[in-house]
Amino acid sequence: MRIFSRILGTGSYLPEKRLTNADLAAELAQQGVETSDDWIVERTGIRARHFAADAQGSSDLATEAARQALGAAGISADDLDLIIVATSTPDMVFPSVATMVQHKLGAAGCPAFDVQAVCSGFIYALTIADSMIQSGSAKCALVIGSEVFSRILDFQDRTTCVLFGDGAGAVILEASDQPGILATDLHADGKYKDILCVPGHVNRGGILGDPVLKMDGQAVFKLAVGVLEDTARASLAKANLTDADIDWLIPHQANIRIMQSTAKKLKVSVDKVVVTVDQHGNTSAASIPLALDTAVRDGRIQRGQTLMLEGVGGGFTWGSVLLRY
Repeated sequence: MRIFSRILGTGSYLPEKRLTNADLAAELAQQGVETSDDWIVERTGIRARHFAADAQGSSDLATEAARQALGAAGISADDLDLIIVATSTPDMVFPSVATMVQHKLGAAGCPAFDVQAVCSGFIYALTIADSMIQSGSAKCALVIGSEVFSRILDFQDRTTCVLFGDGAGAVILEASDQPGILATDLHADGKYKDILCVPGHVNRGGILGDPVLKMDGQAVFKLAVGVLEDTARASLAKANLTDADIDWLIPHQANIRIMQSTAKKLKVSVDKVVVTVDQHGNTSAASIPLALDTAVRDGRIQRGQTLMLEGVGGGFTWGSVLLRY
């Protein structure tokens, strides 16, 4: 009998500190950087974001999201036999955020590791977990996207510092005899590494290079719109489905224009696109599971519906997961 994987529960967590565009503009003005609510909304669709407290790391946000997902699934941490965390902002160089989450949940023994594919990270992590469940290597997986991008922003660069926020989202994936994840599609092309990167690293007790985010916005936009359509269509083709079969499109929450352009290309009505970028900003690997959990908890997403999850991020990486919720 073939083994499938399906989502049993979802969860998310946002740090307490919430900054509207006006709040952020006031803080930036004190540093001599000018921006405004109108400027940010017009270009991105973002109206607010959350920033982690100084004492909070990615593992703290991830643990809270995990607890929410475990509660929704009706299971305990002892039931987990796999933990994967997608993050580009780990608490430390090593060990992984996943092992820290494992310990904070009071679990032990199962494999736990991080995946680094930036904003596509959750798509990559979900695909890996699905493959491990299908192979019989795991039966119950915790998959998390968690980020504290506020730590790697240049607050002198208004073109990037207004875009990002912190948060975490999680799902419990379990083995099933009924299809849940229908198809996945992953890609990367390292030649685009310079258009979105943090070109610094730890070196002999110091930082070599520049430890803050750099982005060529126009280049990212142009690439993103094309690859997001392509990967969505690839997953649909693998599952023998069409655009019309998509009940909800849950894209990476980077920029409302990219999301609207992708929906138009896929012939998905804008009212079938889950949008949280306005309240969360771009939370990188956390954005898709955050949006998923938001729509599950407010009742928009119902069991049996077909969801298209897709993301694109630095690397450049991109991919999609088509699933029946």
